[in-house]
Amino acid sequence: MANVISDETMEYVGILAKLELTGEEKENARKDLEKMLDYVDKLNELDVSGVEPMSHIFPVNNVFREDEVTNGDGSKDTMANAPAQKDNQFIVPKTIG
Repeated sequence: MANVISDETMEYVGILAKLELTGEEKENARKDLEKMLDYVDKLNELDVSGVEPMSHIFPVNNVFREDEVTNGDGSKDTMANAPAQKDNQFIVPKTIG
């Protein structure tokens, strides 16, 4: 295994990620990337024959329902509380001079 990432690859990754890394930061990032790639290699060694592919770890069911109004919008009750109204709209004092 032991993935080794070249300096050119690290520069390219830095450009893609729009990062300006110091020498120490580049070395730490290189080690982290190498560890990640080693882990992916290890996962690729697993025998997954007979395992059904899935996109979610939990079953996904359609949770949508018909959009039915059951209680109305309450606009009549709301307008009943308005101190002043016109054409089903609130009348408020002018705030901009």
